[in-house]
Amino acid sequence: QVQLVESGGGLAQPGGSLRLSCAASISIFSINFMGWYRQAPGKQRELVATISSGGGTYYADSVKGRFTFSRDNAKNTVYLQMNSLKREDTAVYYCNANYHIWGQGTQVTVSS
Repeated sequence: QVQLVESGGGLAQPGGSLRLSCAASISIFSINFMGWYRQAPGKQRELVATISSGGGTYYADSVKGRFTFSRDNAKNTVYLQMNSLKREDTAVYYCNANYHIWGQGTQVTVSS
């Protein structure tokens, strides 16, 4: 059973940056798809960004140009670099593998 462990959440000011990490318990070479989702209080979970095994990426319009999804195959870890953070980015961020495997989530709060 693949396990995903997120880290890197916390408090940031508007306009600030955070980097989320998601470490997998297996080689991410064997994972076809990885994604970051987020869920704000009272809202449905939404897709933020995805990366394929080939390195292709997708970003939701709300984060395009501000967030960058990358992977380090040697460390079996993927990252979400979040820049120019906005208050509306506040949410619990979840890492996902192959659509059905989830991490425990990490809280991101953007506030002054």
